[in-house]
Amino acid sequence: MSHPTPPWETLRRLIVAGKSEELNAFIDTLSPSETARAISRLTEQEQHRLFSILSPEDAADVIEDISEAQAADLVEDMPSAQAAAIMEELTSDHLADVLGEMDADASQAILAKMDRKEAEEARMLLAYSPDCAGGLMISEFLVYKTDDTIQDVLDDLQANRSEYVDYHVQYFYVVDREGRLAGVLRMHDLLFPARETRLTQVMIPSPLSVPDDASLKALEEFFEEHHLFGVPVVDDGQRLVGVVLPGAIEEAVNKRKTKTFLRLSGIIGGEEFRTMPLLSRSGRRLSWLSMNIVLNIIAASVIALYQDTLAAVITLAVFLPMVSDMSGCSGNQAVAVSMRELSLGLVRPGELLWVLAKETRVGMINGLVLGLLLGGVAFFWKGNPWLGLVVGGALAANTLVSVILGGMLPLVLKRLKLDPALVSSPLLTTVTDMCGFFFVLSFAAAVLPKLGGM
Repeated sequence: MSHPTPPWETLRRLIVAGKSEELNAFIDTLSPSETARAISRLTEQEQHRLFSILSPEDAADVIEDISEAQAADLVEDMPSAQAAAIMEELTSDHLADVLGEMDADASQAILAKMDRKEAEEARMLLAYSPDCAGGLMISEFLVYKTDDTIQDVLDDLQANRSEYVDYHVQYFYVVDREGRLAGVLRMHDLLFPARETRLTQVMIPSPLSVPDDASLKALEEFFEEHHLFGVPVVDDGQRLVGVVLPGAIEEAVNKRKTKTFLRLSGIIGGEEFRTMPLLSRSGRRLSWLSMNIVLNIIAASVIALYQDTLAAVITLAVFLPMVSDMSGCSGNQAVAVSMRELSLGLVRPGELLWVLAKETRVGMINGLVLGLLLGGVAFFWKGNPWLGLVVGGALAANTLVSVILGGMLPLVLKRLKLDPALVSSPLLTTVTDMCGFFFVLSFAAAVLPKLGGM
């Protein structure tokens, strides 16, 4: 039974043939995910050859089908003039995203070769944080002056139809002579008024807008409340600087979730693909793993202090990981609640005492219940009530510590301007292990004669 030819093999054959029309036609048959996968299977030389064969417009279409990190790696290795020609064909928001993934020297070299106006727009977008309105907006929008007429707008649309065809046109924006946002026109507002009608007579005055430093959360809330096709972005002087589309907000939210997942999984420094340089991938992983070695050495040092107790009561070795793991689960629950409340604004970084009071009660109840359960298991297994008391008491105490720490740690880290999602988990794990080992072994040392030689 024959198998279909993988798309990257077809790409290789067309690259060797050097026929740009056939190459572009084949790429058009692929979905964005298939395009990204096929390109990732090509060698570096084949990738360079592919983009040298394609026209800048077609190459830009390919760039928009793959992730910004993958696109940045590809474009960085191109000659600056070739890269600039391709980047000029990208939409403004995608251009800023790709440039933002590059080294500063590479991005500046490309901007120096680009059209001056487009380079200025790109630099303006790059000046914003990627997760605020300025970093998410597009600069491709249609704007007219308050003293323009319907006929002026129609004439402009006709004269520039080849340029505007790729714009996301749902609204037309009206500004005064200083560039301040004055109103907005809907598409049908142009259809019925007389041609000599001034835009101020048909526009919606004082339209909704967002500041250029509006956060991603604020933008989410805006589009949840107002179901618009886009919202104008204004600077401190109320001058119109761009437009944010709801699709950009959805994409940014998904990116943020992906980055958080990668951080919690130990991938630091952004996205990782197996097509990236080997040393770069290795370094991103080692930066996390090496830190964990240090943290685990700290936890293991507690066991070293009580190695005589552990040697005398070897049964304790069975319960050590259980106490630390169950307590860690309780602590991570508290971390999750604090992270969620911080993101929703339900708790502030300074409200440590309030969180402490709330989590202490939960930790006491859950610690007591879990301690009784595990202590009962230890008692029925070995028939020694002192073993049950040691194990159950240690779990109860460690659960209380981990729940309190898990609830407060994200607030403390947020106040110190550190990333709670990245730092909370390893710190909590280390302290939970260390305290769990300490409670079990110190309690056992206190009643060692009662435990016998188990």
